[in-house]
Order: sequence, then structure tokens, then C-alpha cells
Amino acid sequence: MDIVRESMEYDVVIVGGGPSGLSAAIKLKQLNADLQVVVLEKGSEVGSHILSGAVIDPIGLNELFPDWKDRGSPVNIEVTEDRFLMLGPAGSLRMPNFLMPPLMSNHGNYIVSMANVCRWLATEAEELGVEIFPGMACSELVFGESGEIKGVVAGEFGKDKDGNATDGYEPGMELHGKYILLAEGARGSLTKQVVNKFRLDENKEPQKFGLGMKEIWEITPDKHKLGQVTHTMGWPLGKNAGGGSFIYHIENNQIYLGFVVHLNYQNPYLSPYMEFQKFKGHPKISELLEGGKRIAYGARAISEGGWQSIPKLSFPGGAIIGCAAGLVNVPRIKGNHNAMLSGILAAESIVKEIASKGGELISYDHLLKSSVIAADLKKVRNVKPLWTKFGLMGALTLGALDMWVANLFGFNIFGTLGHGKNDAESTGEAKNFKEILYSKPDGKVSFDRLTNLSFSSTNHEENQPCHLDLKDENVPIAVNLQKFSEPAQRYCPAGVYEVILENEKDPRFQINAQNCLHCKTCDIKDPSQNITWRTPQGGEGPNYSNM
Repeated sequence: MDIVRESMEYDVVIVGGGPSGLSAAIKLKQLNADLQVVVLEKGSEVGSHILSGAVIDPIGLNELFPDWKDRGSPVNIEVTEDRFLMLGPAGSLRMPNFLMPPLMSNHGNYIVSMANVCRWLATEAEELGVEIFPGMACSELVFGESGEIKGVVAGEFGKDKDGNATDGYEPGMELHGKYILLAEGARGSLTKQVVNKFRLDENKEPQKFGLGMKEIWEITPDKHKLGQVTHTMGWPLGKNAGGGSFIYHIENNQIYLGFVVHLNYQNPYLSPYMEFQKFKGHPKISELLEGGKRIAYGARAISEGGWQSIPKLSFPGGAIIGCAAGLVNVPRIKGNHNAMLSGILAAESIVKEIASKGGELISYDHLLKSSVIAADLKKVRNVKPLWTKFGLMGALTLGALDMWVANLFGFNIFGTLGHGKNDAESTGEAKNFKEILYSKPDGKVSFDRLTNLSFSSTNHEENQPCHLDLKDENVPIAVNLQKFSEPAQRYCPAGVYEVILENEKDPRFQINAQNCLHCKTCDIKDPSQNITWRTPQGGEGPNYSNM
């Protein structure tokens, strides 16, 4: 059908109301109050799709608001204790802090809910005159006459599952800008299109990812230690996958309990979600959780490629900022500070280009490559590839050595190592691995996926086009099931994908799109790269309150 859309003109259109997008919006208005700036957020409200650890380095906040402590920001739990544990099946070994490179210290950092930080940033942005539209999923790019990106389509509602317009159909609007900033987070759907169209990742290492899963627990007061930060490595992942956990003690006798699995694992029988549940059975963890209760759950992909995987960040018509650009420091498990700083740098570049009636934001690329973001990421650039090649002990020894030398002398002894395969290509064939048999969750400390999903407040209108698009509907059964035992039924942390036997012999691939947490793991890990994640209607998905 022919769709006629109204359009609105802005100076800058920002896709994504996370830390990078909001920081860019605020900085733009701080530098030039007359600029017309809009932020489009696909969640029902700012913060509802934000999931992060999070211990935040306040360097980004300091740049935006030197007086953030006096502005009522939800950043007030300073880290009081920093612990690193190596777990075995039944015990643990605490690693001395003095062995860790200084960059690993959390002294001066804060435990936060990034969802709440973003809500606060949104309030500050609106006071400066930024327009923020939540519930506005950006479904398409709009191209100019010269092939540049000149805007996005946002707010399309009311198509049925077959793609036909219902009585309540709304075509959405085109929002045009002098510059479009993509701040969608890891594996953003529009960012993926832009990177491919303009070949922004040419001569770069493939981006790597992890799956981060998080629960909020209320524990008994006698076990709670406000401000304590614990990171663990080792069991239960062992040689099966890289990753680790975090335990952050926040107010109200609550903790953030998280588990990250690197998505370059080989064994297609591995279930990141079940590894998380198994982890909670460790005596050190189960003792902490005994007598407590889980009150929230969520999951999100994390970019892990680091310095060598950052694509060219400017393109005709705009730029990529934040975790969409892949700015996470993997050993520190931190990306929010770099996300905010990248938004600030993009804003500075835009203001200069608009003032000089310039073109592409090449200056933003240059600014970032010589910024504190670059300094932060260069020091740790080899930890991920060393972990991939030599496992956990290689990361702990060779990676730590490389970080120490970089910290003390300003160079990496291993230069810049490559990642090799992307995460989809890393998946091995099922015939080369043994099936992993996981214990049934006990319902007290460990939980099945659908039970936990109910603690994410996830909701989707079922009568709409499936936002999980199969390039070839035959691939899941004809290829993935035969070669890889269809890992989608295990790597998804929300039970979206199932293989169902019809008449006890004919397998059928089923997509439960209404369960989707918007983590993007399927878009990343599918071994045939057959799944494309697209935005569903705006306002749908998880509704995180304190993540």
C-alpha cells in the first residue's frame, strides 16, 4: 500500500533514550540552546529498556554536570569494597586486589540503576528544551537525494500479523534532521543497516558480544553490605565459555545479581540462561540468597569487541554513539561512562559542523580516537582475544600482563590482536559436542525462563508482524536443527524459540515473539545468521523499573 507520512524537521534527531543519546541531547542544548533536538525512545518510558550492571565511572557525569551531586541525581551509593573471586565447584578463592591493574579498581565509582539514571537525565534534558518522545520505535531509515541518512520513520502502529493495516493503523511520522545520531545500544537494528550500507566495519575486526542476564534480589539484612562490589570468574562456565558474574549491594537490602556469558562459545548445547541458574547453586551464592526473594529479571546483549572492533562512526547524515559503537571496556564491565562521553563528543562535533555549514561528522571520529575513551579501550584491547585463544587463565595471566604494561608504559606488549570469527561463526556442530544436561530449577534460588520472564513486565501485542524475521523459514529445521541441534531454543534467555514435534516426529520451529526481552542475542548468535531482529511497535517489550 502507498503510505503517506507527515514529517517534522529538527536540527538533530537522536534514536535511543539511553545514556549516550541523552548525553548528546543535553550537550547540544548546553552548547547551543537554539538547536531543535528530539530523542526517540522505543520503550514505554525512558529507562524501561535500560538494563546494565551497573557500577558507573562518573567521568561522563562530571563532563555534563559538574554539580550532579547537588542536582538530585540517583547516583549516591559509592563503592565501599571491591572483591574478585575465582569460583570452583564447591569453593572460592579471593584474588588480591593489588594484583589487579589500577584500571580495575572501583574506587570513586558508584553502584547505580542506569534505568533511573536515564530517567533523571531525561528530566534534565527536557528542562533544557529537548523534546523526548517515548513509545516511538524507529522502524525505518529515510534517505536523502544523495543517499545520505536524513531521518527516520517512528511511531508506526496498527498492522496485523500479516502486515495489513487494521482500523487503528497509524503510519507514523518521518522525523528529519541535519544530523541523525544512532544511540540504540548493542546490535541496534538501524545501526546494523547503516554499518552494512556504508561499509563502516571495513578493515575492522568483527564485533563481539556477551549476553548479560540480571536479577534483583532482596536479601536478609544480616547479609547485606551496602556498597560492596563482587566479581567472579570460573565455575560453572569452565572451558565451555568465557564470562563471569557481578554482585552489587544497593539500598533497601537489595543486590544486583548478574551473569555474563561471552557469545563466542562453541558448544551449541550450552544454555547461557541455565548456566546463570546453575551459578546461583554455588555455596557462596546460594548462602547469600537463602531467605531472600527475587524481585526482577532481564537480559541484554553487551558489545565486547573493544578498540579493534569499533567501526567508522560517522556516515553521510549522522553518527553512531554509545554501545551501538561498541565502547564497552570488557575487563572493567563498564560502558556507560564511554557511552556518555561519546554522546558529548558527537554533540561538540555537530555544533561545530552546523556553525560552519559542514558535512559529514569526520571530526567526531577524530575526536573519539584521541579521547579518554580511546585511552580507556586501548589498554584492555587484548584481553578479549587472549581469553578467546587461551581461555580464562590466559586472560588472567597474559591479559593482566598486557594491561599492566599498558598502564605503566603506555603500550600493549601484544600490539593489537584480532578476534577472528564472529560469534555466529564460532558455533560448532552438534556432532562434535556432548549434550549438556541441566538440573531442573528448584523454584527457590533457580527458576525456569518463563517464570523469570514474568518478573520483567514484558508485553507485546500479539496481532502484529513478527519482529523476529527469518530470511529463510526452512533454515531452522533443515539446517540449524540438523547441524547445530537448533541452538536458538537454548541461547535465548526468554524462551522465544522452540522446536516442537508434530505427531511426535515432524519438528516445527515456533517463535514466541511476545516473550522477547529485546536482548538481540538471536540476531548475533544464530549460526546461519538467519534471524534479523527488528523493532516491534513502540512501547512494547520489557518494562524495567530499577535495572
